[in-house]
Amino acid sequence: MAKKGEFGEPVVLDVEGFDVKLSSPDRVYFSERGETKLDLANYYLSVAPGIVNALRDRPCMLHRFPDGVAGPKVHQKRLPRGAPAWVETVRLHFPRYGLHADELCVTKAADVLWAVQMSTVEFHPWNSRRADTEKPDEWRIDLDPMPEAPFSRVRTAATVCRDLLAELGAVGFPKTSGGRGLHIYVRIAPDHSFGDVRRAALAFAREVERRLPDDVTTTWWRKDRDPAAVFVDYNQNARDHTIAAAYSVRGNAKGTVSAPITWDEIPNVEPDDFTIATMPERFARLGDLHAGIDDAAYDIAPLLDWAERDERAGTETPPED
Repeated sequence: MAKKGEFGEPVVLDVEGFDVKLSSPDRVYFSERGETKLDLANYYLSVAPGIVNALRDRPCMLHRFPDGVAGPKVHQKRLPRGAPAWVETVRLHFPRYGLHADELCVTKAADVLWAVQMSTVEFHPWNSRRADTEKPDEWRIDLDPMPEAPFSRVRTAATVCRDLLAELGAVGFPKTSGGRGLHIYVRIAPDHSFGDVRRAALAFAREVERRLPDDVTTTWWRKDRDPAAVFVDYNQNARDHTIAAAYSVRGNAKGTVSAPITWDEIPNVEPDDFTIATMPERFARLGDLHAGIDDAAYDIAPLLDWAERDERAGTETPPED
């Protein structure tokens, strides 16, 4: 058991006029370079406009690591106790279980830093906002490599996604996952249910698979997938499924970051290059590469037409869970 003061005396951060008290600032969170809880807080301060833009008004699940990322992880839906009055929430209902949860709803940088005080490393927002949590405004393309897939296949899949989005008249915003994959986000009009957005995402994924049959798979059951393929995980658009936000740190010893990138960077990108040690300088130099995402809303009607075409042809729609 840690003794009082063992991980440093608390520090108070002034975050845009809000005081956030950070306890145990010297606790090591990331073993590879030795970054601490205070280093994590300073990282999020350095990219504050970007992480707030990624999380703003979205229900957000927190991945907390009270003892650093080498210790147990806590998946936190409900807002942790002890939140200041200025931290906002959004209520979500889960009819299947007869439950509800009041989740963090970030509106400002201080909310992010308070979550860090509560040992949050990863931020996993919904793809809908609190104005109508049942109508997604973000379509997420998750390029998830299977264990034997080289990253070159992820790059190839991303390039085909870019070309296909251009054909559709949609604007994609790529980022690393913070792991071995890439994500592409597309802002959409919040006019459809989670089910329809998932159907649209599946139709898009199948078209990518048609163009790259040797590299990409949409096979639902993991045991049936080619272990060297890239799975286009359309199910990340299902209700209550979340992935790490842009600028979210990931819970590993390197402190990798889910980093926005440009399309031109994809041929040479190496995901491990983006960490809490390297991202502050990059953000200061480039700003938020996803800053314009809200200006590029896409109507998914053409993709729903594709989904209907596939369904008429007898293509099975896999279950969500």
